[in-house]
Amino acid sequence: MSATAHESFDHRPVMLAEVTALFADVPSGTVVDATLGGGGHSLALLEAHPHLDVLGIDRDADALDAAIARLKHLSRRLRTSHRRFDELRAAMADHGITEISGALFDLGVSSPQLDRGDRGFSYRNDGPLDMRMDSDQPWSASDVVNGYAEDELTRIITSYGNERFARRIARAIIAARPIQTTFELAEVVTTAIPAAARRTGGHPAKRTFQAIRIEVNGELDVLPDALDRAVEATVPGGRIAVLSYHSGEDRIVKERFAVAAGACECPHDLPCVCGAIQTVRIVRGVAKRPSDDEQQSNRRAASARLRVVERIPATRKSDGRPVDTDPGTTP
Repeated sequence: MSATAHESFDHRPVMLAEVTALFADVPSGTVVDATLGGGGHSLALLEAHPHLDVLGIDRDADALDAAIARLKHLSRRLRTSHRRFDELRAAMADHGITEISGALFDLGVSSPQLDRGDRGFSYRNDGPLDMRMDSDQPWSASDVVNGYAEDELTRIITSYGNERFARRIARAIIAARPIQTTFELAEVVTTAIPAAARRTGGHPAKRTFQAIRIEVNGELDVLPDALDRAVEATVPGGRIAVLSYHSGEDRIVKERFAVAAGACECPHDLPCVCGAIQTVRIVRGVAKRPSDDEQQSNRRAASARLRVVERIPATRKSDGRPVDTDPGTTP
């Protein structure tokens, strides 16, 4: 990785103090930083908690290189893996790890990725239509922008971007093909949105770029399984913390944590008979937001939501009896 790429990963981690405090009392062992990025959260965890090591996972090779360099003085307590976070179990196996003391997921795109025009993530920096978190992946934003049909584009821009003018934008994209750069795409999207609607809500192309990025990287597709694998791998007393930045992400986190907490459809005034099993307790019922000061000083923090669960011995919701959760057994 070039020196420029290395410097560009000088990233400000979101809710750093809150995240660090969450892992103060987890059992000694390894915490998985499932989105290592520039290593900011991992650096704080390692410096604050001598009883913990970190396994850092990232699909971005530049991010991994930057984190390894930044944490060089703590290298004895850091292991890394170039994988997607839904491959958590494989990453653990690579290093002979069978269980973990917790996991951290900082979702979405990092500031360094946005700031580098050659990565093609941002409407503010001109570059190729890329948006791949893993540069070895063959599928890119150009394939989505120049290859999807109108209905497909409308679907992803609506679902992943919450964009009310999705149909107009999809039609404008198709009419302007081929689109080669991020500036070209931003201009097409901006022009497709009525002038009155452009005056509020930030850059007009923000939601469309977010939607295309999520589609390119399959971010919401891999998240449920990744969260389930993290819960399964965590020892009792360990914690799983997730920072999300998009309503779709937060919805998935909330749902998967609710399932792990034993959510069932039985009437509240009757015993559970659906076989629900509880493996975590919800540490905080409502997602925590960054402080006003942090939101003002760090633009990426403005939309952040933090949800946390703590692993407990598995029990049946119906009668509170312990459950053997070994993968080779049937509860």
